[in-house]
Amino acid sequence: MYSYYLTIVLAPLFAAIVAGLFGYKIGRKGAHSITIGAVGLSCVLSFYVLYRMYWGGAEPENISVYTWAVSDGLRMEVGFLVDRLTVLMMAVVTFVSFMVHIYTIGYMHDDPGYQRFFSYISLFTFSMLMLVMSNNFLQLFFGWEAVGLVSYLLIGFWFKRETAIFANLKAFLVNRVGDFGFILGIAAVVMFTGSLDYATVFGQAEEVAAQSVEVFPGSPWNAMTLICILLFIGAMGKSAQAPLHVWLPDSMEGPTPISALIHAATMVTAGIFMVARMSPLYEFSTTALAVVIVIGAITAFFMGLLGIVQNDIKRVVAYSTLSQLGYMTVALGASAYGAAIFHLMTHAFFKALLFLAAGSVIIAMHHEQDIRKMGGIRKYMPITYWTSLIGSLALIGFPGTAGFFSKDLLIEAVRDSHWHGEGAVYWIAYLSVLLGVFVTALYSFRMFFLVFHGEERMDKETRSHLHETPWVVTVPLVMLAIPSLAIGWFTVGPVLFGGFFGDAIFVEHSRDVLAHIGEHWHGPMGLLTHTWQTPVFWLAMGGLATAVYLYLLRPDLPAKIKAKVEGLYNLLDRKYYFDDLYIKGFAAWGRGIGTALWKHGDQFLIDGVLVNGTANSVGKLAGVMRQLQSGYLYTYAFAMIIGLTMFLGWLIWFR
Repeated sequence: MYSYYLTIVLAPLFAAIVAGLFGYKIGRKGAHSITIGAVGLSCVLSFYVLYRMYWGGAEPENISVYTWAVSDGLRMEVGFLVDRLTVLMMAVVTFVSFMVHIYTIGYMHDDPGYQRFFSYISLFTFSMLMLVMSNNFLQLFFGWEAVGLVSYLLIGFWFKRETAIFANLKAFLVNRVGDFGFILGIAAVVMFTGSLDYATVFGQAEEVAAQSVEVFPGSPWNAMTLICILLFIGAMGKSAQAPLHVWLPDSMEGPTPISALIHAATMVTAGIFMVARMSPLYEFSTTALAVVIVIGAITAFFMGLLGIVQNDIKRVVAYSTLSQLGYMTVALGASAYGAAIFHLMTHAFFKALLFLAAGSVIIAMHHEQDIRKMGGIRKYMPITYWTSLIGSLALIGFPGTAGFFSKDLLIEAVRDSHWHGEGAVYWIAYLSVLLGVFVTALYSFRMFFLVFHGEERMDKETRSHLHETPWVVTVPLVMLAIPSLAIGWFTVGPVLFGGFFGDAIFVEHSRDVLAHIGEHWHGPMGLLTHTWQTPVFWLAMGGLATAVYLYLLRPDLPAKIKAKVEGLYNLLDRKYYFDDLYIKGFAAWGRGIGTALWKHGDQFLIDGVLVNGTANSVGKLAGVMRQLQSGYLYTYAFAMIIGLTMFLGWLIWFR
């Protein structure tokens, strides 16, 4: 299988290099053909590896490919750890990327950077595969930084737009904050274990958990808690958890295909995957898990609220991503790692579907993104309409959809997690994800109704050209709608209760909440028939009914409600003032300090006193000395007499 793994990883890299360096020679067709072919090959091989691993009985493999360096016994390698967690991520990443590549042919059809875009998204796929297939922290960090770099390039793809440049710089800087914690966490791993290899580090987890370290003098911390919190800070940046979430909505400045790729299957899921991969470490620190679940709960509920007031079609879906990532993080904190990864998988399908459907609408609307200028599009775009409906239903967890199985069981896992300690924290997290169900249904169908139903609010010119998008756009929508609707039925039992992950995920027995739920598991049909007895179902239906009432039956009410709660609306519209804090606070202070150092340190002290001051002093001294060089003999004779007199006087005085 060694050659299969190399092909899966290197095929997108090869295609990215060819499309990037020789795109002008191979042309548009050549660029999309080679990148789609390469990612398609990776996708087919990934599903083959998944088949062998699950149905074929193949054992997990830990392979060292290349030793880069050895320093004091510390091995720095490139290698693959291919277990069931890895193959599930490989299949999801390559399939969603394959659909996005095909979709891009239609969306970027008229863009002058066509070949460059295909090169970037293929490179993005390579970077994510390197991350999920790594067997050591060095390669993990390489993939981690690579997806960050390519996301920077893609968010700012339209580099002539100031907003795009601001957005990619924002994403880059915020992720640097998270990555600083992440690399400190890796350094702590090396300090306590002397290794970068996963297997070696995990084998020493219990020993590390028994040690302590003084972060501040006189303040000892448990070593494992320190490692896990530092690693999670990295996850907060990549997976956009509050307060490091601010870059994700602005990433909508990039073309829609990359919005789908970043938000569905690649960069933002990296943090969720990393924490699940590090479960053998996190299970030894209840403090770190409590931090994870609190951050996730805050993100899940409060970021969802922001989706209610957004009017940009892509930003509504972006805030949905923030909220759903919060759900996954809460599951990680509850030790329900399998539930987090299962929701990651289903979310990848329906979130990619929603982004690509939004892009289909944007194409038809001549790149108009304001949902207040849409309405009644259903009759013009039937395929986009029905696939959007499937994606929206999956997002709110409508019974029978993929999101129903993953979200409902995730919430149930959080509800039942209180029995393994820190009860108050877990109950607050449960309340947050429960209320988030209502909020999700409200903002999802607010967008859906404003776009596809009601009166037509676009101008006559736009209306006259409205029609369904080409097959290269609609086929990926249909291909993503199928798993969004049906995949939960076939996967929920094996993935959550059938021991799918095996040893890839470690959960301490007393904290195994999914095993506790599994004792009462009666199959997907059993969950479906009892869903009406759960608060999750009624909250979802309540949010849907509220959206129907406000945006179909009484469309005049939202404006009146906004006027009555203007303060709350402004708070949400200003995104809790996080941008003001970071831009007008931290960034402004940084610029202020830099300006002060420039004016007083550089201009006054260095340039003024040291450089120019020295030069001026030398010039003045030279001017004085120049006056002494008169060229007259009597002047020199007089100077010699004065000098000789002073010398004789000195000899007599000190004799």
